[in-house]
Amino acid sequence: MALPLSDLLMLGSGEKKLAACVVLLLLELFMEGAEAGSTNQADTDNHLELGKDFLARGQLSDALTHYHAAVEGDPNNYLTLFKRGTVYLALGKTRFAIQDFSRVLELKPDFTAARSQRGIVHMKSGEYDLALVDFEHVLREEPQNGHVSEHYARLRPAQEQWELVQRLMNNNDDQNAIGMITQLLEISPWSVPFRQARSDAYLKTNDVLSAISDLRQVNRLSQDSTEGHYNIAQLLYNIGHATNALKEIRECLKYDPEHKLCFPFYKKLRKVEKQLTTGEQAREQKQAEQCITAAEAVLKHEPEETMIRYEAHKLLCSCYTLDEQFGKALSQCKQALDILKDAQVYCDRADALLGSEMYDDAIHDFQAAIEIDENNSRAKEGIQKAKKLQKQAERRDYYKILGVKRSASKQEIVKAYRKAAQKWHPDNFKDEEKKVAEKKFIDIAAAKEVLTDPEKRRQFDNGEDPLDPESNSHGFRGADPFAHFQHGSPFQFKFHFN
Repeated sequence: MALPLSDLLMLGSGEKKLAACVVLLLLELFMEGAEAGSTNQADTDNHLELGKDFLARGQLSDALTHYHAAVEGDPNNYLTLFKRGTVYLALGKTRFAIQDFSRVLELKPDFTAARSQRGIVHMKSGEYDLALVDFEHVLREEPQNGHVSEHYARLRPAQEQWELVQRLMNNNDDQNAIGMITQLLEISPWSVPFRQARSDAYLKTNDVLSAISDLRQVNRLSQDSTEGHYNIAQLLYNIGHATNALKEIRECLKYDPEHKLCFPFYKKLRKVEKQLTTGEQAREQKQAEQCITAAEAVLKHEPEETMIRYEAHKLLCSCYTLDEQFGKALSQCKQALDILKDAQVYCDRADALLGSEMYDDAIHDFQAAIEIDENNSRAKEGIQKAKKLQKQAERRDYYKILGVKRSASKQEIVKAYRKAAQKWHPDNFKDEEKKVAEKKFIDIAAAKEVLTDPEKRRQFDNGEDPLDPESNSHGFRGADPFAHFQHGSPFQFKFHFN
């Protein structure tokens, strides 16, 4: 008769007691393991159910999290691995998808769905030899599989086309190579070699933005390498896109804060980008002096890179014009246009030429802008303005009469008017000089009338004289030019007409 283990511990020698303890311990461990296994399986099933639910709602990242947990709970369940591989595939994580499908086939070599999916990933990655092996295996098992047969039929021609592309690129026939690679990417959108090759071809044909677009895909498919971010940042900087270059170099530093190439470049780029941004904002806010200071700082920080210097010259062209330093503006505009013929720079230089009263040259620049951009409304309006100003130059220039800038405030205009009126008051002159003074004084009064009236000043700035009897505007119409000196004026004069 068998004794209970508890009785066995009470009776017999020490060896029996020890054996009984070992048996009890093993039984407890077995029971705990059974309970844990049951719990683990329940957890795994729960994660699978949640993963399925998130997948149905299109929340792939959440689904992947639960499939991870399910695989950890049961690493040899080929169906769970296949589900996770499919989610990886949907997220574009091809390398991890391949790993899961390969593990599935180790566990269940006859699972053709996994082999078919792996073949598709190989095909879309441009790995045609590996794709052929998987597709041929599937077709031996399932000769009527039309989906796989269709993919299989495309592989041999694609292989031959890729070989032709490589020969074209070796012969520097980059345009034809680009077209053929584009066709291959319809079959193999995840191919790093194809995208890298097309990027190289784009660079050789000076299509830098298209090259950058392909490099971004290369970097994403390569799991965001620091080298990739650095190369993209360099290309962006080379074409003058400092802000986008700065964003890209920061991505590099996220992976390696002290990267030997990215960190030194970041320090320089940050200074240049800050000054360019400051200059652009100052220009938009009509703060000419701050804009000029920022653009000159860019030229100091970047003595070599042509397109970055172009952006600085372009800013100086615009802001010196805004500040009515037309000679300096014309010099900076020329330096910018020597680098790149740009419609905006032509318009800025035309404005500087208008300020210098070089009307024919201004019209020529506005026309050059239209040749670049036939819909450029600024240039079209500029030509009309230049023609009006040219006609107006034959008459009176109210800014010149008062000796003020075109950007002068109303307060500055009134102050200049008082000074000029005091100087040219006819009572201060005699004989022939008095006649000249009378003419001057009338012009001074007319200048004040136009430039202190916002609407009349706007008309004048657009090349129309609001006091011209031939215009449609209501003008001076014989008003008393000395009325401004009556009642409360700081100057009291008598004027006697002969």
